Amino acid sequence: RHWISENQLSANDWLFSGYHGHYSVASIQMIIKRASKKAKVNKNVHPHTLRHSFATHLIQNGSAVTDVQPLLGHSKLETTLVYLHLAAPSLLNTKSPYDGLEND
Repeated sequence: RHWISENQLSANDWLFSGYHGHYSVASIQMIIKRASKKAKVNKNVHPHTLRHSFATHLIQNGSAVTDVQPLLGHSKLETTLVYLHLAAPSLLNTKSPYDGLEND
């Protein structure tokens, strides 16, 4: 908010502007690659990795999937539910009470 106010940005402005009004895809990829190397992250990190991390951490910290859905711009809840599986893989191993019943 301070940055927006200090730079007198409006809704039509880019938050972080580059030479041509905004950063190019290649510039963003390079920034992320350099930052991940500097942080000594040994995995491949891409811009989409940040999106996945954002959604996964929101869900891990108790946000409802239905609250995360509009933040990601998903029209279908099923698309956002993928992040539930990433955030809580132990839920996938949860057994139904039905599984414990004897099947005759």
